[in-house]
Amino acid sequence: MSDQTTPDIIYTKVDEAPELASASFLPIIQKFASAAGVTVGTKDISLAGRIIATFPEALAEEQRIPDDLAILGELVKTPEANVIKLPNISASVPQLVAAIKELQAQGYALPDYPEAPATDAEKAARAKYDTIKGSAVNPVLREGNSDRRAAAAVKKFAQNNPHRMGAWTADSKTRVASMSGGDFFSNEVSATLDKPATAKIVLETAAGETVLKDGVSYPAGTVVDATYMSAKALDAFLADEIAKTKDEGTLFSLHMKATMMKVSDPIIFGHAVTQWLKPVFDQYGDRMKELGVDPNGGLGSLLEKVKDEADIMAAIDAVRDTRPPMYMVNSDKGITNLHVPSDVIIDASMPALIRAGGKGWGPDGKEHDTNCVIPDNSYAPVYEASIAFFKENGALNPATAGTVQNLGLMAQKAEEYGSHPTTFEIPENGTVKMVLDDGTVLHSHKVEAGDIWRSASARKAPIEDWVNLAIERQKATGYRSIFWLDAKRAHDAQLIAMVKPILDAKGVADKFEIMAPREATIASLETITKGENTIAITGNVLRDYLTDLFPILELATSAKMLSIVKLMQGGGLFETGAGGSAPKHVQQLQEENHLRWDSLGEFCALGESFKFLADQKGNAKARVLGDAVEAATQGILDHDRSPSRKVGEPDNRDSHYWFARYWAEALAAQSDDAELAAHFAPIAKALADGEAAITGELAAAQGKPADLGGYYHSDPAKTAAVMRPSQTLNEIIG
Repeated sequence: MSDQTTPDIIYTKVDEAPELASASFLPIIQKFASAAGVTVGTKDISLAGRIIATFPEALAEEQRIPDDLAILGELVKTPEANVIKLPNISASVPQLVAAIKELQAQGYALPDYPEAPATDAEKAARAKYDTIKGSAVNPVLREGNSDRRAAAAVKKFAQNNPHRMGAWTADSKTRVASMSGGDFFSNEVSATLDKPATAKIVLETAAGETVLKDGVSYPAGTVVDATYMSAKALDAFLADEIAKTKDEGTLFSLHMKATMMKVSDPIIFGHAVTQWLKPVFDQYGDRMKELGVDPNGGLGSLLEKVKDEADIMAAIDAVRDTRPPMYMVNSDKGITNLHVPSDVIIDASMPALIRAGGKGWGPDGKEHDTNCVIPDNSYAPVYEASIAFFKENGALNPATAGTVQNLGLMAQKAEEYGSHPTTFEIPENGTVKMVLDDGTVLHSHKVEAGDIWRSASARKAPIEDWVNLAIERQKATGYRSIFWLDAKRAHDAQLIAMVKPILDAKGVADKFEIMAPREATIASLETITKGENTIAITGNVLRDYLTDLFPILELATSAKMLSIVKLMQGGGLFETGAGGSAPKHVQQLQEENHLRWDSLGEFCALGESFKFLADQKGNAKARVLGDAVEAATQGILDHDRSPSRKVGEPDNRDSHYWFARYWAEALAAQSDDAELAAHFAPIAKALADGEAAITGELAAAQGKPADLGGYYHSDPAKTAAVMRPSQTLNEIIG
């Protein structure tokens, strides 16, 4: 991957709002980079792109595209990697099906997604599609551990311009509900392998042995976990919480991650749908199955499939009248928490609710206290402790709050709980065993039909790299540094046994604390409330959750985070923040031609990428570009050039104009490189002189529907016309 054809910087092509923003921003990047001899290319890791690349045999020659994700997967294992990764869709089944239908309508002869594959062809298609579902991109690209933090300029701006926080009161009824037993947390077992091993996962039943998975290889030093969630315990818990919510007079809400946890969480989601409509399933379950109802797909698809069945619809209405009001995704359109599994993503939904003072939107279009149902108890204590803290102390003050940085263990698919191919819904009662190639039974669980069993692992090299990254970061900052590890949890206990010797050997054990997530949450909130800073050193899932929770409280968004993945082979992966709100942004653009997506995360990543390139290839001009990016980012913040939420006001395209202008002005004004200063002086002047024309042309584009030619697979020419409507700006940028 180090040949001359590989661009210096790879900018990923993704989905939804981030990709629309790229249509406006990427031409600016390429124009400016070329002045320093830097090439910026793209690789397509969008959901539609991955679908097309997976089925070349079904497509015409001109429709085929290379498997860019696989190409990038090899690149990130080299020192030459310099990748800017935008947030992509982690597809739930409804999203995957919708993308397939859109591509089919555009003339791509793709097979349908088989809900219940029967023929060999359907089974083969399903197996291929299953590789695209959920968090299929990140594990491939993240060949390093995560360093996520608020850029200094962004944090300073948030303190000087604090966002609105909902008020917390001590008598708030909002709470977190999670299982007290029978969940993944309570059933977890873990072991560290002392030599390389290959394992098979088998289900032993009265009828014999079934191999669920064979040939799972682990190097020496790998921490291997196994656990399961009891379906009976889950159903009893959900039924109990629905009843309690009704008694308490709060909203019922379920918070899952059916995108990343692509196997386990849709099943749990389906249990919630079934319990919510239990009398209906008890009476009409067989008929609903005939109609193709799959509760894992959500209430939305269920209602669509039974809409012509008067008896079932009447039964659903009758049950609704007995249930508590539900937390809503869109009150105006009647879209509930249980409509689509990918609509309520825990790492975005829980911080938003906490920021709002514990309030969720109800079916009446008003805010109410909420029962936040998080079935598994592994990480629910983080949110439970946060809610308890704010009830007691009031809302966090963004003007004075310190910051929580995060160092996350994620390299080489570490802790890929739920999205891992070693997760199974158990078909019948029996015992699941992980058996090593020498006959050793590593883990064993007695399970029942419907239980969800899963295994995940973390390799020794990424764990050691993660600890060393923490040592570097603590030394650089002096911040309070906490490993979020629970000595009472099987997996965490194995990690602690690896972490402590490294800290001792480096003579820095006194610089670090080790706390369970509940205690670490409280300690971190106490620290930042005092205006001080802390580093959360966490596993993969907590990395995902905390890098939304604290940024949303501190900055109002997680899309503005500096996210650096120090690849283990020496390359760099620069992530641009979360994309959870992207679907709503696209909807607004299609209806009003206004894109409120904020590209601040891209600005932060771009500066780091240029500076990394300068060190990587000895390109001094790239460093000048990177420094000027930081100046431009500061200009966006200082002059409030971020997008507005309302049509008719400046949007994403306006912010790109201002970024280009501030960037050009910074390059023209710097004295480190006279050639670059001379090159950008006329560009800066043209951008300044053209202000009235450019902003006028951008404003004139808003207010009417925008045709992109598709949602998942938009038409490039139509998208460019929508996202680059200023002829004056286009002539300057080229």
